[in-house]
Amino acid sequence: MAWRKLTQQQWEAIRVHLPPPKTSPRGGRPRVDDRRCFEGSLWLLWTGAQWSELPRRYGRPRTCWRRLKQWEETGVLLKLWRAFLAQLNDQQKLRWDECFVDGSCVPAKTGGPKSVPPSGARARSGWFWSMARVLRWEQSLDAASPAEVTLLEQTLDTVAIGRPGKPGRPRKRPERLIADRGDDSNPLRARLAQRGIEPIIPARRNHKRATHQDGRKLRRYRRRWIVERTFAWLGHFRRLVVRYERLITTYAGFFHLACALLTLRRVLK
Repeated sequence: MAWRKLTQQQWEAIRVHLPPPKTSPRGGRPRVDDRRCFEGSLWLLWTGAQWSELPRRYGRPRTCWRRLKQWEETGVLLKLWRAFLAQLNDQQKLRWDECFVDGSCVPAKTGGPKSVPPSGARARSGWFWSMARVLRWEQSLDAASPAEVTLLEQTLDTVAIGRPGKPGRPRKRPERLIADRGDDSNPLRARLAQRGIEPIIPARRNHKRATHQDGRKLRRYRRRWIVERTFAWLGHFRRLVVRYERLITTYAGFFHLACALLTLRRVLK
């Protein structure tokens, strides 16, 4: 997957979800074109270069940074990603019978959240929580210090799963949830079962009293390569591999931008 500019078809699909520019009755300097700022953010996302190295064809770095931050704070990028997911759902390219969950931690060179001392593992942030079969996942950016079990349940509360061809309110739980041994916890399995979710979580070797260890169902664990492939796709965007952003809002903007682009490419296939 190499860097390339947006095609006209891709831009038309993106443009309709961006807010219309506001005009001032008193005039003033013309607003920089949204496409220039969007492609400039994509260029930085892909290359991982410094803001000062942004090519002039994309406008001033400060303008591009401000536009990206504004889109993230107003929820534009998240809505863009979800809109493309809805299109995938309409094309019946998503599966809802099982979801995969995992996390990835990246170093934060400028330190973690203010509530976390910037030392050791606590200075790491940027959890990519993925619940996916085919490009369907929610995200949660947090410090690396909380346990994976805690972050899993927090992320699960944000998921709203639609059903192809079935109108109405989206479901709040998948049928099966497949996780790795990092989430090995009997209380977690019990809470998932209470929600109506079938937990498929293999036990650690020293955990002799693990529940829900039906060997026939655990064979589904072999398909965890799907979520690992998702991380590989995200790893192509160098801006996500290491968090150099001082503001978590800017980093989240790049993350949502990458997810929206990956989903759009799937939509237009």
